[in-house]
Amino acid sequence: MLETVKELLILLIGSSLVSNVVLSQFLGLCPFLGVSKKVETAVGMGSAVIFVITLASTVTAAIYQFMLVPLNITYLQTIVFILVIVALVQFVEMFLKKYMQGLYQALGVYLPLITTNCAVLGIALTNVQKEYGILFSMVSGFSTAAGFLVAIVILAGIREKMAYNDIPESFKGMPITLVTAGLMAIAFCGFSGLL
Repeated sequence: MLETVKELLILLIGSSLVSNVVLSQFLGLCPFLGVSKKVETAVGMGSAVIFVITLASTVTAAIYQFMLVPLNITYLQTIVFILVIVALVQFVEMFLKKYMQGLYQALGVYLPLITTNCAVLGIALTNVQKEYGILFSMVSGFSTAAGFLVAIVILAGIREKMAYNDIPESFKGMPITLVTAGLMAIAFCGFSGLL
């Protein structure tokens, strides 16, 4: 039991900080760069991604373990995982549209982009490749999404502060954002000594 808790803690820290999905694996860059203009929308997107990735990781692990493996149809995993992710994103979109109109409008086109966010599918497939069970898949999904939330909120905070800075014309907009993201990736490399 203690060994399992230790492994889960290592997975939690490793997935969120050391192997950050955005800054070291470069998955999920589209919403990371597109929604990180304001901290509010970054927190909303990060929260939606936490919900979707955690649930998708758990559901896909269960489907893989209890349906695809016993029926010997593991070759369908990518198609099945995509369908699960699409259904979950539709659920999140309907929920936000009904109960959180402001956030729904602020996220705009980036909310449906969670469907095509390669981080969601990438984590589900990675969990299968690493032969994680349902609990480990859920923790992996949650910690990966938490790392996404941390990265997108930090970038949004920096971008809000940069709006008041005097930036050379050739660096305004996306170039300075990419430079900032690159510096963040270098900074997150410092966490590699944790494990």
